[in-house]
Amino acid sequence: MSDSLLRTDEEIADIYQRHKKTVYQVCYAYMKNPADTEDAVQDTFFRLIKSGPEFDSAEHEKAWLIRVAANVCKNMVRHWWRRRENIEELSEVPCSEDIGTDEVISAVLDLPDRYKTAVYLYYYEGYTSTEIAGLLKKPKSTIRNYLHEARAILRERLGEDFDEE
Repeated sequence: MSDSLLRTDEEIADIYQRHKKTVYQVCYAYMKNPADTEDAVQDTFFRLIKSGPEFDSAEHEKAWLIRVAANVCKNMVRHWWRRRENIEELSEVPCSEDIGTDEVISAVLDLPDRYKTAVYLYYYEGYTSTEIAGLLKKPKSTIRNYLHEARAILRERLGEDFDEE
């Protein structure tokens, strides 16, 4: 990349192609519907274009996008407009077919927000608890506790179907 912080269209397209699925899945874990998820994904990549951060490696690039996606979703969920929506007025969207979820991922999506990101990064992206702690700027013990508590919740909800290999 040149001295400029701005990236070319090709660089942005390459980053998007490499990380669109991961960013979508992180956003879906928070937003739980395709329309809001797509808005969050768009906002995440817009922030990439706007801020133009320098990345040390592909892992740094991915970690930055995951962190920004989580923050974007948290902000969207906390926004005053979402609190005023009437859930009964919203139509049901069959979202499990959209991203190919099964019973386990559905249970993961139903976890409280503090567990969701840690579980996703650990089990679906392959990060260690130490790496997740760095990404989420939380103590390592907190992440390990989140994972432990999330496993207990999943074991209770899924019963014998839950296998924590």
